[in-house]
Amino acid sequence: MNRLWIKNPLAAFTANQLDGSGGVVVSGGIITEVLAAGQQPSTPCGQTFDAGSHVLLPGLINTHHHFYQTLTRAWGPVANAALFPWLRNLYPVWARLTPRDLELASTVALAELLLSGCTTAADHHYLFPGGLENAIDVEVEVVRKLGMRATLTRGSMTLGTDDGGLPPQSTVQAPEVVLEDSERLVGQYHQRGPEAMIQIGLAPCSPFSVTKEIMVESALLANRLDVRLHTHLAETLDEEEFCREKFGLRTVDYLDSVGWLTDRTWLGHGIHFTDEEIRRLGAARTGVAHCPTSNMRLASGTARVLELEDAGAPVGLGVDGSASNDASNMILEARQALYLQRLRYGAEVPVERALGWATRGSAAVLGRPELGQLAPGMQADLALFRLDDLRFSGSHDPLAALLLCAADRADRVMVAGQWRVVDGQIPGLDVAGLIAEHSAAARRLVNG
Repeated sequence: MNRLWIKNPLAAFTANQLDGSGGVVVSGGIITEVLAAGQQPSTPCGQTFDAGSHVLLPGLINTHHHFYQTLTRAWGPVANAALFPWLRNLYPVWARLTPRDLELASTVALAELLLSGCTTAADHHYLFPGGLENAIDVEVEVVRKLGMRATLTRGSMTLGTDDGGLPPQSTVQAPEVVLEDSERLVGQYHQRGPEAMIQIGLAPCSPFSVTKEIMVESALLANRLDVRLHTHLAETLDEEEFCREKFGLRTVDYLDSVGWLTDRTWLGHGIHFTDEEIRRLGAARTGVAHCPTSNMRLASGTARVLELEDAGAPVGLGVDGSASNDASNMILEARQALYLQRLRYGAEVPVERALGWATRGSAAVLGRPELGQLAPGMQADLALFRLDDLRFSGSHDPLAALLLCAADRADRVMVAGQWRVVDGQIPGLDVAGLIAEHSAAARRLVNG
């Protein structure tokens, strides 16, 4: 009798061909039934939740983030900068991060994601200045406290300004340190199987901040440990030019040369690809995390998402760092993705396709086929949105209204069968206290 029927939603998006208008049945953290209109559960349920005022979605999945950047949102000196000058100004600030700073920043990022309907988040953390060597351990504890799923990638920067890279030497680590810590983290935290809550990936930062050697060694280690690979690639034309000058290769050729053009890999941004490169990425089943808000904010360009997806490359969504978005809101990111891709391909790009990138597509990017859909046997990760705010008044299609009328906050969120957001709030989280301490840390960080 521990079965829960989430009953008769206002509308349901299943991310597949199933009709979920009668709701879903959840038991033991798993979706056991998806019901069409008028259907009843096959056996009685001990609990019901009347979703008649809610739009029901699979939990949204964020494939690219930098949690620590919530401390440098809307910072004046970089408010109007493109990627490279943006980074050069922020690297010295980020180098002052402390473990408590990271804990606060990660809590803010994850709480904001959770409240936006996100149940799984991938973070790319590549900053390990003195005193912050255990950054991923800090993130693990925050994820556990909030009860979310996460793919935490152990990033690295090994190519500093002394050797022609972009980051300052104070943020660079030796390759052996990176690889040893990466193996430790996988052994200590990486969970396998469909119920996994925390997974670890390996993530050298970008072509302009790591050596080819660490890319090669990371690929070999990921193969040996059977974990995923992540990096930034083809985000800007400056990066393309850097690759040509430093390595004598375009970005996808570079990726291939270091053993990363595989289905184990997913790429942050993935904007500046030729037709042939899109074909190669699709053939390799290399994933792309589309980050529309960040791409617009930094004027990096527009990813060719429909062509990537049609070629066979899994495509998901990422909010990117909160210093280039400057938010951590997945339902708004789906809206931005819809509009940016309509600008490229036309108004016929459907709402459902954008929601698919935020759910089933993102699950494929992270190698989590048990997430991102409402179907029997899938993990019970769900997001429910109400449409009773003023912004929705006069709307007719509930599913379209989520994106077209700019839903920004979920009313209920379930992760692994447990309610983690109730009535638009995270139970047990002191949001006012968090904001006060996080804001104080942000002011201290930028003021040195």
